[in-house]
Amino acid sequence: MNTTLERNETNTELLKPAQTHGLATLGAQPRTIDRDQLLARLNWRYATKKFDHRRKIGAKHWSALEEALVLTPSSAGLQPWKFIVVTDPATREKLVPASRGQRQIADASHLVVFTVKKDLGEQDIDTYINRIADVRGVSTESLANFRSMLMKGIIHGMDEAARTNWATHQVYIALGNFLTSAALLGIDACPMEGIEPAKYDEILDLDKQGLRTVVVAAAGYRAAADNYATLKKVRFPKEEVLLSV
Repeated sequence: MNTTLERNETNTELLKPAQTHGLATLGAQPRTIDRDQLLARLNWRYATKKFDHRRKIGAKHWSALEEALVLTPSSAGLQPWKFIVVTDPATREKLVPASRGQRQIADASHLVVFTVKKDLGEQDIDTYINRIADVRGVSTESLANFRSMLMKGIIHGMDEAARTNWATHQVYIALGNFLTSAALLGIDACPMEGIEPAKYDEILDLDKQGLRTVVVAAAGYRAAADNYATLKKVRFPKEEVLLSV
């Protein structure tokens, strides 16, 4: 039996793609889903505790989730992160003890480790400025004021601890985007902070890459035995968490 599945209950009938989604359509209004469809997907999702290890996310949908990570917004667009997709089963088994024995790490179809760049510096700013110039077809000289702002606010205006804290906050934007995107595709996911980041760094050899683990997310399909899937979602009433001033 082929275990690489494209879920029938994904939103292919709700989120019919436009003819293209590339540069030719930039600025155009894409097709949307309505409020009931959005809320249905968000109510459907939960932090999956048991994954069916036999079921795998199909390449088409995984590619979409990778693109969603790339498209995540960040402060000033600086993207101070790397997303490590751990595919080797043996490596994922090694990560289980560093995750308080939580089997989602090994049993899920895919595992993403959200990391931040250590020692973010002037070279990172210049790399970003050069990328803007290349993508938008402008000169780096025209971006001098923007570069100065980034240098002053992030590189010279913060010490290393503050920059790491700032970058960590950015990573959680990416995590939220990943979870919502997965839900819209009918893919289960579980955000996981119950890990030992230093051991992740060691196992994945991240120190040599100048990266530090922040949080992870497992993605795949819920197991039939996961009783958490049928529990009512517990949230405070909207009136208690949304305040108007």
